[in-house]
This record gives sequence, structure tokens and C-alpha cells, in this order.
Amino acid sequence: MLAATGVIALAGCSAALPPAPTPSTTSALPAGVTVELQQQRSDVSTRQAQVRVRNASDEAITLAGVRVEDPRFEGAATRVIADRVTTLPAGGSVDVRVQLAPVDCDAPDEADAVVVLELVDGDETTEVEAAAADPLGFVARLHARECLEERLTDAASLAFTGFTPSPPGLPASLELTITPTGSGAATVVGVESTNLLDFAAPGDEDDLYPVDVEVDDGGDAAPVVIALPLVPFRCDPHAVQEDKRGTVFDVHIELDGEPGEIELFVGEELRGRMLTWVAQWCRFGEQG
Repeated sequence: MLAATGVIALAGCSAALPPAPTPSTTSALPAGVTVELQQQRSDVSTRQAQVRVRNASDEAITLAGVRVEDPRFEGAATRVIADRVTTLPAGGSVDVRVQLAPVDCDAPDEADAVVVLELVDGDETTEVEAAAADPLGFVARLHARECLEERLTDAASLAFTGFTPSPPGLPASLELTITPTGSGAATVVGVESTNLLDFAAPGDEDDLYPVDVEVDDGGDAAPVVIALPLVPFRCDPHAVQEDKRGTVFDVHIELDGEPGEIELFVGEELRGRMLTWVAQWCRFGEQG
């Protein structure tokens, strides 16, 4: 009896667990399923995007992993919430947020992106891929803009470094600091107003505040600080409550004789202070 028990125990210890399933790969999405790339306003400052999946088939599908492979980036864009699983009913659609990798500036602005979806069916998973439409062309613009920013760093770094609020009726001051890096030349032409903030002084164009700071190649110039006089562009409360892009400024530059634009975010700390100032400047909450 003891010998038999020992044999049974030994057999139980030597039994191996079944291996985890390995995803198989096919070359096409299921019939009726389509994908495309989008970028919403709230995704810009965090460098994220959305993979929009539409299920026009007659059956539900379940999505696990989602990634975007594009030669314009140094790596794949992967699902922000990596372990999330989404069931998409027939006729439904979903936007899956992905985190973009740094841009690869050796690649051209125009290229083809591929979306890879991991479909779950019971205990099995299958990876399917398809060319990803980019109907608004945001990837090409993002690549061009960020590669321009990368080239600009040879000449100067730009940052918003301070904010001084103001009482209602008077302009606040947003501090833009231009720090030469000594390895290139560039001109910071001006800063555009946003959908939330305008300039108290008129510029050369309706929405461009002139800066006109030239950075010389090889110079050891000290940082240049520009005070941008700001007033709210609008005073309806939902403009602040729903703000996504109001503190992201387009900066016009010239580099190697060519004009271009970069986007410059004030950062979360300054953003909070500026939105509070807008609410106070516009007298939100006061009884009329």
C-alpha cells in the first residue's frame, strides 16, 4: 500500500502544466472589421493616439493586444492599458488609446502604418494585421513637426518658464525662454494664440504675436526671456471646463531658411494656474 501511494505521489509531481497558447498570425482582418488611426485633442500633449476599430460583421469580436507598427517611429505604438480586453458587438466601434514611440527622423514623413490586433476566441488568440488608414494625416504632420523640433534643439531650446496672473481687464504675462545651445542657427518668429488665450497686443497677423529672436550658430548668448501678454479669448465657463488645447501654443520658426511650426505645451503645473486665472479673470461664479 505504501509503495503504491509513493508511485501515485511521484506521478503527480512529475505531471507538467499545459503550455500557454501561442498566438497564431493571419494576414487579414475578419470580413467587416476595419481600422483607422485618429488623434484627439486630449491626446496631443501626452503623445498618444487612437486606433478606431469598427465591427460591421454579424458577430462580436474580442480584442486584447493592439499595436501600431510604423517606420516613422522608433518602435511600435502599444495599448496604453496593456491588459485590457474589449468585447466589440456586431455593428459596434471602439477607440483604443495607444502610446506613440519617439519619432525616427531618418524615415520620410509619408509612410504606411500597420495595425496588429490580438483577437481572443475562448482559449485561443490570433494576431491579425491590416493597413491603417489615417484620414486626417496626423501622423505625417506629427513626424514632420517633431523632427523639426529635434533639429531646432541644435540651435536653441524653448520652454514656458513662468506665468504671472492679472486682475480682470488687464493682461497676464506668460514667460517664454529661448536658450541658445550653440550648435545651430534659427529664428523664433512668433507665437500663435490658441482657442482659449489671445494676445493683448496686436501682432503682424491676427493671431501671431511677433517674437523675432535670432539665434546664431556657435554663439554663447544668454537665454532670452519674452513676456507674452495674454487675455482670455473667450469667457464662457465650458471653454475652460472642456479645455484640451488651450495651453498648447504653435510657435513659428525659421530653420535653414525654411519656415516651420512646432507645438509648445506650458506643462501641467502652469496649465492649472492659467485655467484658474481665466476663471477668475472672467468672474466665473459671480452673481450678475
